[in-house]
Amino acid sequence: MSKVKYYYDSESLSYKKIERKKRTTLKYAFVFILGAALFGFLFVFIASQYIESPKERALKRELQNSQLQFELLNKKMAEAEAVLTDIADRDNNIYRVYFEANPIPEEQRKAGFGGINRYKNLEGFDNSKLIIESNKRLDILQKQIVVQSKSLDEITKLAEEKEKLLAAIPAIQPVSNKELTRMASGYGMRSDPFTKVRKMHWGMDFTAPRGTPIYASGDGVVERADNGSSGYGNHIRINHGYGYVSLYAHLYKYNVKKNQKVQRGDLIGFVGSTGRSEAPHLHYEIFKDGQRINPINFYYGSLTAEEFNELLEHASMENQSLD
Repeated sequence: MSKVKYYYDSESLSYKKIERKKRTTLKYAFVFILGAALFGFLFVFIASQYIESPKERALKRELQNSQLQFELLNKKMAEAEAVLTDIADRDNNIYRVYFEANPIPEEQRKAGFGGINRYKNLEGFDNSKLIIESNKRLDILQKQIVVQSKSLDEITKLAEEKEKLLAAIPAIQPVSNKELTRMASGYGMRSDPFTKVRKMHWGMDFTAPRGTPIYASGDGVVERADNGSSGYGNHIRINHGYGYVSLYAHLYKYNVKKNQKVQRGDLIGFVGSTGRSEAPHLHYEIFKDGQRINPINFYYGSLTAEEFNELLEHASMENQSLD
């Protein structure tokens, strides 16, 4: 119950009740409401500065998680860029050098994207610059991966061709050393056994008993197995591809036929003395792009260094050939 206040009226010499005016009541009410509103605003302001709402806490956690994911993405992109740089370096300076391919220019590997603005839809956000830069970096990285992938596909094809080339090149001695009597004559000017005149001897003569096995010196296809060339007698020609052809002459008999595929080391025939020949031996020639070349340079696949040096010494002697 509210207190009743009185005042002393000197005229009537009595106490009278104090009646509050409506204006005063409204004034007090207005001051109270204003004060309460100011206090409430101040409380809310202070609370908003120092006390987080559940929604704010959730948004803050989401933002922290986004920042963490962005940092992880940047770290992964940096690692991918480092690995790609290393692969590109080895690609240009090892693989392409070995397989005799032109290196890929740096500007081609790291080219950006010109023309239209690819990132217009990412503009207008609080972190648009950061988002756009990250997307550019990711796009360039993806393009570099595509370039490198195509390069490695090319290297794979070159490696396959290189493997075929290495298998095709005539690289072994056509007569085994254990079956060989001697290396009778090499490539170069030699004395003809019939006319005694010095003339060019286009191959190497390996002396061996009649019937000694003869082996294909590289992978290829038998181009000829006949006696239709003057002076060679029974002979075999193997087309190895890449411009290489090997010839085996004066055979006793064949072990292959025309158009047959052979591999290095396959038995193709036997030593004889057919055609223009003085004694049983194998006359061996190598052609590159239609030109005869010295077979001495093609025995790296079957001889030791000592055996090769001995063969080279005998091949260098200007003696008499056997055909």
